[in-house]
Amino acid sequence: MMMPRGGRLFLATCLGSLLVLVLYFQSITQPEPGVKTVSGPGKSRRGPLQTLYNGEQQLELLAAQRSLQGRRELLEQACLSSMRKRRVLSPEDLKHLIVDDKHSLIYCYVPKVACTNWKRVLMVLTSDGRYTDPLAIPANEAHVAGNLRTLSEFSVSEINQRLRSYLKFIFVREPFERLVSAYRNKFTRRYNTAFHKRYGTKIIRRHRANPEAEALEKGNNVSFHEFVQYLVDPRTQREEPLNEHWERVHSLCHPCLIHYDVVGKYETLEPDAQAVLSLTGVEGMLQFPTSGKSTRTDGNMAASFFKQISPFYQKKLFNLYRMDFLLFNYSTPEYLRTREMQPPLSFSKNLLPSFLYRCLYLALGR
Repeated sequence: MMMPRGGRLFLATCLGSLLVLVLYFQSITQPEPGVKTVSGPGKSRRGPLQTLYNGEQQLELLAAQRSLQGRRELLEQACLSSMRKRRVLSPEDLKHLIVDDKHSLIYCYVPKVACTNWKRVLMVLTSDGRYTDPLAIPANEAHVAGNLRTLSEFSVSEINQRLRSYLKFIFVREPFERLVSAYRNKFTRRYNTAFHKRYGTKIIRRHRANPEAEALEKGNNVSFHEFVQYLVDPRTQREEPLNEHWERVHSLCHPCLIHYDVVGKYETLEPDAQAVLSLTGVEGMLQFPTSGKSTRTDGNMAASFFKQISPFYQKKLFNLYRMDFLLFNYSTPEYLRTREMQPPLSFSKNLLPSFLYRCLYLALGR
């Protein structure tokens, strides 16, 4: 029995739409044909983005990358739920995105999340042999402007081409541990006189009752409570952007406007860094530096600092960093002492079928 003409037309339309969808997804998950791949001595190989999205290669790297892929999917879901309006990126938005044209990489650096070591690694990768050991590069040299190129230095067409075809990665950290780490480094170390003068004096002037003349002049004894008061003071962000060491990650790296292929975490730094180097194809030649710090800021240390912060200011501070907790799937810290505070919505990969939220994300613009 022949199918009615209307049914045949409907079936043909469905099959055609399915084919278009398949071709579309293949086109967006593979680098552009004209993009060069990284070449070694006497041989060529896939670029890192091709390696990540190529089925055969992904099977080999599946164990190391499963958690990275899960984080990327959770980030996409969180962006879909929280973004009310999209906007166009400006060159100012791209100043934290470091570009390695040789290995087709884009890295958004976040201060207090191992960014010094990542900059050292990228200096080795882009130096054409000038540097071979990341730890041989002094920390201050790693932060010199001009040693590494940022995406903001390119033309609009060059920016778009790199965003489409390069592996884009970011490393994040539990927001309050990162904040305490920034406070300890910038306000409790005697050598950071520039931060004491630039920020410490202002904080003491505004948030300390009856400050001593020496404190007003040097700004070298800011308490954590005063630092928190400064952060949640509405005048702070009205006057100027937050310093990059305590600015929110979503404001530095714009993860809902830029599709990051890899989301690494400070809490699993070594295996995540190794996975990125593996994708780049240099894991046998280059090792990510391990931290030798004996007093690294962790959850217990953060909790000890927050004991001196009242529930009122804890809530204000949490609201300031809420988006970072949400986007990167960090739970509300147990040490916060306010019952009114609701934890950020935690996403599960089962909330939306993978295909559905991927389609929605792409429909909004990759």
